[in-house]
Amino acid sequence: MPNRILALSTVVTFAAAGCGVLPTKEAAPPSATTASTSSAPATSAPPATATAAGQDARPALAETRSTMTENLKVEVVGLNRVKGKHLIAQIRLSNTGTDKHLSWPGEMGDRTRPLGEIRWASGIGVLDAQARTWLLPYQPAGSPCLCSDRERDGLGRFIDPGQSITVYAVLPAPSGNPATTTVVTPVGPPMLNVPIRDEAPTGDFPDPDAEPVTPVTRRLILPSESLDKSEETADDGKELQVNLSSDVLFAVDKATLTPKAKSIMARTAKLIDASPATVVRVAGHADSSGNDAINDPLSLRRAQAVQRALSALLSRDGVRFQAKGYGSRRPLYDNDSDEGKRRNRRVTVTFPKPQPATQEPAATTSPGATGLTGTTKADGQPIAMEVSGLRRLPGGLGLLTYKITNEGPAETWFRDLHHAQDWEAYKYQAASNVRVTDVAARRQYLPARLEVPTDNGVDSYCACTDVSGVRISTEKFAPGQTREFWNLFALPDTADTLKVKIGPFRDLHVPIQ
Repeated sequence: MPNRILALSTVVTFAAAGCGVLPTKEAAPPSATTASTSSAPATSAPPATATAAGQDARPALAETRSTMTENLKVEVVGLNRVKGKHLIAQIRLSNTGTDKHLSWPGEMGDRTRPLGEIRWASGIGVLDAQARTWLLPYQPAGSPCLCSDRERDGLGRFIDPGQSITVYAVLPAPSGNPATTTVVTPVGPPMLNVPIRDEAPTGDFPDPDAEPVTPVTRRLILPSESLDKSEETADDGKELQVNLSSDVLFAVDKATLTPKAKSIMARTAKLIDASPATVVRVAGHADSSGNDAINDPLSLRRAQAVQRALSALLSRDGVRFQAKGYGSRRPLYDNDSDEGKRRNRRVTVTFPKPQPATQEPAATTSPGATGLTGTTKADGQPIAMEVSGLRRLPGGLGLLTYKITNEGPAETWFRDLHHAQDWEAYKYQAASNVRVTDVAARRQYLPARLEVPTDNGVDSYCACTDVSGVRISTEKFAPGQTREFWNLFALPDTADTLKVKIGPFRDLHVPIQ
């Protein structure tokens, strides 16, 4: 293993001799009371400012607040691209309260991978808009995460009132060498437009090129659907997956296209024409009703019927089709509900994403719109909602943020944020009961999801506020308490205002900032 590149003498070095360390710049001398690192072997090292006693005083590049723990402030204090391909993210966690200790490891953990003990800052990541991926810390061979480790780095489980700690993560740099990026954590809303510096970071960090590491990336899927429920689309930035409803395309137990299918086939054929596709995959699927002897041949015949219709409608040559039938073996949703079964009865058409239209996006509206509020009740307590922003991000993405407040005199739970029809499509409960609609285009956008391959297929996680696991109390509100939630969506290029529906609150027409 390459020899360690020593940082300056003021920097805390880490205990495993011989491990690679990235070049660093000089850090301010730590306090004499700074806790020393563990003597156990390690695959990463804390920066010099990573303990409460050291009190990191660097200015924040961006900040957010924990949705679950109102006194937990999260600030980016360092974001450095090294060797042109790695990113060092440093996050300062501060307890802004005056009377309670705050536990940080559970909130900062990555919920999309097994971690064992709750001790890692593994949820620090960035959004790679160009590649449509969510980038998380590397995974070395000997630990779950190339990031701060509570036990090894002497950080302690709690942050005292008025104190802070600084944690870090080493992860892949976003593609395209952007000057800024979106920093994500499990704690609160993403932090936008954080500047990336192409200089050595302050501190002592492990070099991911010095040992075998595995990049941890999550594919970001942007789903949308037509308002008539005839089709839903999943866009991962490279391919378009169009799920055509079999209930609209075919009569029960039949494989002959209905008259209503004509317009749906025409729209799908136009998308294929606009794409660089040379191969189009058509897959028939059934719900769990019946058996394989019925579902398998029926799903294949339906796929073949769609293939023939699309082939006849294309205006260009050079496109080859592959048709298969999978019966009920690849459900997208739980078959325990009628809605889940309806969505699973589908023919999926998959092809490279069409090229974007050569038109200028509509002018966006500046912040400051009023009236973006609503009210409801939870267990008799008045609940207020206010949209705090709908912001356009690179790569066709949008970030919706909104605040929920208990305006009553008693503590209450507000659980309507996760009571969406498609809640069973996610691995864990999250604030997924939110829809954004382009009224003019008659198209509805669902929360983005993160896909994680597993031995049994794919697990989907909502790209939104989590309300399960260690964050289950996120939906619990004290009298007068306000929490801010968030969701990622696809945004149409030409819209400047969209209809937003959040849980049971009234529809709002929200300008895009």
